[in-house]
Amino acid sequence: MFTGIIEHIGNLTAVDHTHAGSVLTVALGPLADGTRLGDSIAVEGVCLTVTRLDGDAARFDVSAETRRKTTLPGWSVGRRVNLERALAFGQRLGGHLVSGHVDGVGRLLDRHKEGDSESFTFVLPDDKSVRVVEKGSITIDGVSLTTWDCRGARCSIAVVPHTLTHTTLSGLRPGMTVNLEMDLIGRWVETMMPH
Repeated sequence: MFTGIIEHIGNLTAVDHTHAGSVLTVALGPLADGTRLGDSIAVEGVCLTVTRLDGDAARFDVSAETRRKTTLPGWSVGRRVNLERALAFGQRLGGHLVSGHVDGVGRLLDRHKEGDSESFTFVLPDDKSVRVVEKGSITIDGVSLTTWDCRGARCSIAVVPHTLTHTTLSGLRPGMTVNLEMDLIGRWVETMMPH
């Protein structure tokens, strides 16, 4: 489990895409201290398992299913990625409950300044794999955010300056795709409701 509070922005130092999946190497920076083989780390909101460590570089093996559900096929060397280590029980939950299991890929439609913050509007997947509610939680590239102005297949979020400078959201431009994970509790409630 994760919280959607980004700990560090890492760099993708190697990537190998094959028909069966991908192998990524990410420079973890200070997060390498205490990281062990088998640990889970959310990389751009995707829960991945550390399969090899070499200094501050961690290797992750990625399944074909994960590639199908995420923005990962478009990743290349040099990409900056949001990183968060798995939550330890007893820690503060600063964001919301996040599994790191991406529900779908969205697209940034627009972004503009609103005072010191910025407003981002996203288009949700056509297959309705991601549902949002007004003032609910969503994870965008691993960042826990609050939704507003939810209309049809669109929703907006406000991003404060701290979040812009401490995540990869600052580099998003209209047309770019993002990993989306809907609220975990909302996902279960929706599953249990009769249709």
